[in-house]
Amino acid sequence: MAKDFVVTPWEVSGDIDYEKLIRDFGTQPLSQKHTELIEKLAGRKNHMLDRKIFFSHRDLDWFLAEYQKHKQVALYTGRGPSGPVHLGHLMPWFFTKYLQDAFKCPLYFQMTDDEKFLFKDSLSQKDTLNWSMENSLDVMAVGFDPARTKIFIDTKSIAKLYPLALEVSKRVTYSTAKAVFGYKDSSNIGEIFFTSVQSAPALLPSAEARQKKGAKGDEIVPVLIPCAIDQDPHFRVTRDVAQKLGFPKPAEIHSTFFPSLAGSGKMSASDPLSAIYTTDSEEVIRKKVGRAFTGGRPTVAEQRKLGGNPEICSVCQYLKFFFEPDDRKLEERLRAYKNGEILDGENKAYLADKIVDFLAEHQKRREQARKVLDKVID
Repeated sequence: MAKDFVVTPWEVSGDIDYEKLIRDFGTQPLSQKHTELIEKLAGRKNHMLDRKIFFSHRDLDWFLAEYQKHKQVALYTGRGPSGPVHLGHLMPWFFTKYLQDAFKCPLYFQMTDDEKFLFKDSLSQKDTLNWSMENSLDVMAVGFDPARTKIFIDTKSIAKLYPLALEVSKRVTYSTAKAVFGYKDSSNIGEIFFTSVQSAPALLPSAEARQKKGAKGDEIVPVLIPCAIDQDPHFRVTRDVAQKLGFPKPAEIHSTFFPSLAGSGKMSASDPLSAIYTTDSEEVIRKKVGRAFTGGRPTVAEQRKLGGNPEICSVCQYLKFFFEPDDRKLEERLRAYKNGEILDGENKAYLADKIVDFLAEHQKRREQARKVLDKVID
């Protein structure tokens, strides 16, 4: 039986029961039919779909049907810029790139610097703006098409977002916001308003299409939001309001949470030892992986005899989530670990090598991204 867990836009803790989360949030499980159709449209497989790392959705069938009618579609995701980017942030961005490549569509990427200022007393507006710029380098290092990508930093892009945010805010009552997010009398009024700003990019593609057609334009642009499921409450509110404003409800596709190196819960920026950041050095990476929680036994002899448990091993989970996309290689490695043929030291070294190589390339692309930021920040 799973222990109690908490999943909100601002807190994720405990051992998460994803089936219960689907029931509690009222989303739909991602089926094999969805996986096969997306991979068919993309022309290639994706291990995050095949391994059910993306596991839940809202209105994905509608979005895919609209795309197959040759309609222009768009993607929307984002980042709360409160510190450096870690591997858990990168995972859904790489999946979003897969979708952008598949659908040849624009991506609207929101940096919610206003949110982090409002919800974190330790951060100034200058801090969150600086983190927005730094995090944007990581976004573009993923390889998004600069010609099809717009990054909105809320405090810099507010003139474009605010008219839509106002329309949303006028239709969301305090009682709704309180029921969805649990606001208290002590919550500042900026926190209560913020979801309206996060809703705006989901409506913006259709709003822009209509502006091009003039006052009589009624175009809709279906939007798909790839995100971790903790962000779903924001978009529940967005979806409730969208049709009242004459916009389509945005569809969503949700990921599970990237595991912590500590072996319990998700990777967290607030716990440096649980997370590997994109700017970490090779020495730091190897040290963090060397301290990772594993599914091994107390002694080498016991592990050789009884084998390890890959289900609770953070090293094995890192390979599953991101660093061993080849199913055959992953299955063989997990089998060998389970049978005691591979020990924890060897497994850690294998993962560390993969992360070091990956981040060496990412850090090069991160520096190259400085050349395109002015073009993609809207």
